[in-house]
Amino acid sequence: MSKKIFVLLATVLLAGFGACSGGSSDNGPPSFIDGEYAGRLLWIKPGTFTMGTDNSADTGANPAHSVKLTKGFYMGKYEVTQALYEEVMKVNPSYYKGGGDLPVEMVTWYDAIEFCNKLSEAEGLQPVYLITGRTPADRYPITSATVEPNWEKNGYRLPFEAQWEYACRAGTTTPFYTGDVNSDTGWCLTYGDSETHPVGQKPANPWGLYDIAGNVYEWCWDWYGDYSGAETDPKGPGSGTDRVCRGGSWHDALQFLRSTYRKTVIPSNRHSYLGLRLVRP
Repeated sequence: MSKKIFVLLATVLLAGFGACSGGSSDNGPPSFIDGEYAGRLLWIKPGTFTMGTDNSADTGANPAHSVKLTKGFYMGKYEVTQALYEEVMKVNPSYYKGGGDLPVEMVTWYDAIEFCNKLSEAEGLQPVYLITGRTPADRYPITSATVEPNWEKNGYRLPFEAQWEYACRAGTTTPFYTGDVNSDTGWCLTYGDSETHPVGQKPANPWGLYDIAGNVYEWCWDWYGDYSGAETDPKGPGSGTDRVCRGGSWHDALQFLRSTYRKTVIPSNRHSYLGLRLVRP
C-alpha cells in the first residue's frame, strides 16, 4: 500500500476511535469520519423499524415485521470504489473502468469478505473474518472458502441485511426512500443507464448515504431465508445456498430499487452490477 493511502487510512482509524470512544454514543447525534475509505463513514444510530412488506407482489420480502437494532454502527457513505479496492487488493476486477471513483464490481462474496479483512489490517484494526480453505489459494476471484466471523472484532465487514434496509429506509416507510420516484432515486435501466457511474452523483438518502439505491447491488453478510416474526439484531440464517444483495443497480428497472427488494446470488458468482459497501461497529 502506498505511503499516501496508508496515512489517509490511518487518519480514519484515529478519527474512528475518537468518535467511537468519545461523545458519540449509541443514542448520540449522528456524526461522520473523514478519511480515505471511499470517502466517509456515517454513524447510524440504533432503532426499531418495519422490515419487509406485506405487498403480495414482493413475495421474497413478505411479511412485514418489526426489527430492533440495539447497537449503532458506522456505514460507508459511498459504495467501495475501484481506486480503494485496487489499492488494497492489488487488482481491479471491474468490467466498467474509466475512473477510480466508479464503484468496484465483478467481485464474488468471498472477494468482498477478503477485502474487508485486508482493509482492516491496513488500518491496524482486527479482522472480523477467519478465512480457511480458500480456492484458489492465492489468486482472484475467490470461488469458495470457509468463513467464520467474530462479531467482537472492530474491523470492517459486510452489513447484515437488516442493517442495510434500516439504513436505506432512513426513517421512511414508503417503498422507495425518495417517496415519489424519479430519476433522483438512483441509477437504473428505467432512465436509460447502461453502465456504472461515479459514486455520489445522485442525491443522498435522508441519512446521507449515496447510491444506496441503484448504481450497483451491494453484498450483505446474510444467507437468504424467509422472514418470520419480530426479531432483534438478526444476522440471517445459519446456512444456505445464496447470499443476499440489496439496492438495485444500473442493470435493473426502477422497481428493483425498492428499499425492501431482496436479490439472491450464489456467493461464488460475480456480476458487473454487483459491488459492496462496508460497515464497522
